[in-house]
Amino acid sequence: MLGASGSIGQSTLDIVARHPDRYALYALTANNNHQKMQQLCRQFEPRYAVMSDADSAELLQQAISDLPTRVLAGESGLVQVAAADEVDVVVAAIVGSVGLLPTLAAVRAGKRILLANKESLVMAGALFMDEVRQYKAELLPVDSEHNAIFQCLPPGSIESGVGDKGVHKIILTGSGGPFRDHEIGSLDEVTPRQACAHPNWNMGPKISVDSATMMNKGLELIEACWLFAVDQSDVEILLHRQSIVHSMVSYKDGSVIAQMGNPDMRTPIANALAWPERVESGVEPLNLLQVSRLDFTLADEVRYPCLALAREAWQQGGTSMAVLNAANEVAVEYFLKRKVRFTEIAKLITEVMEQTTTGPANGLEGILEADAGARMLCCQLVEQQA
Repeated sequence: MLGASGSIGQSTLDIVARHPDRYALYALTANNNHQKMQQLCRQFEPRYAVMSDADSAELLQQAISDLPTRVLAGESGLVQVAAADEVDVVVAAIVGSVGLLPTLAAVRAGKRILLANKESLVMAGALFMDEVRQYKAELLPVDSEHNAIFQCLPPGSIESGVGDKGVHKIILTGSGGPFRDHEIGSLDEVTPRQACAHPNWNMGPKISVDSATMMNKGLELIEACWLFAVDQSDVEILLHRQSIVHSMVSYKDGSVIAQMGNPDMRTPIANALAWPERVESGVEPLNLLQVSRLDFTLADEVRYPCLALAREAWQQGGTSMAVLNAANEVAVEYFLKRKVRFTEIAKLITEVMEQTTTGPANGLEGILEADAGARMLCCQLVEQQA
């Protein structure tokens, strides 16, 4: 479980706890929340626990010295547990670019990978998908939108794409976040707390801000293009404030197949964990009588400029998507620290993309260099504005 202390990790562990006869945890990893990891290690007694830094790892090891769990630290520890022979399934839920290398390690070890770390595909989609095929890994999407598309497509659509399967369009849905009804001119003054108050989902701060800017939908657009081998022009984005229809697939014969459910991440996680079977997830069945109506509108790229930036990055290709992702991560971090305004997130990303020379993304070294360069430039731009 890569990213055990986050919202995806907590939902996954809830499902695992419901099925002790079916699942056993080999390793749990987290950033530096050693107190939370202590609780999880006592509950699940994994063979390994991995913390992001040596200090957190030492504190955790001292706290659980009475357990058989061995504590590791850093990227090497993440890679070790993700590729371990004893592991069958890797849930990749580390937020941000730090999740790329351990997820690739799981791919190269031929694991079943439940992918919630969208940055792996955004940064290195061509390389990632090539290695999934080369090492015969099994890739199952956990993001609610991509899991919904996966459920609406014929079998084999990740392995071979949707080109010969009669698909007309993939339709991603998004709630529009907490500011969907605000006057655009008022968005300068919104606070991190307001941006993290998602109307439908309970998520961590970074992804909550991405939902407010709808960069999450832009990243999901890129992710869908890689997962299902389609162009960005084949992906439509609709605002759907109820968050009941998680995504849809439109077919050439006029059919539209939608996956619906209550907004709870345990549904897509359980679907991917048990695939091709179904298991109980703890989620209440959807009551359509209570829902009563479903609303859809086109996503406005004036209100949500990050959507246009994601489409532009896909069209530019190469390392442009790694640059987009890196600039967004840094800009969101500065916003959460109240060092830039909410509306400056998209402006910073635009400046970084305009000032960065991109190249092909056919090697991990070049991708990581582009990532590091974009981060440095974004920091410099913020410092210049201070």
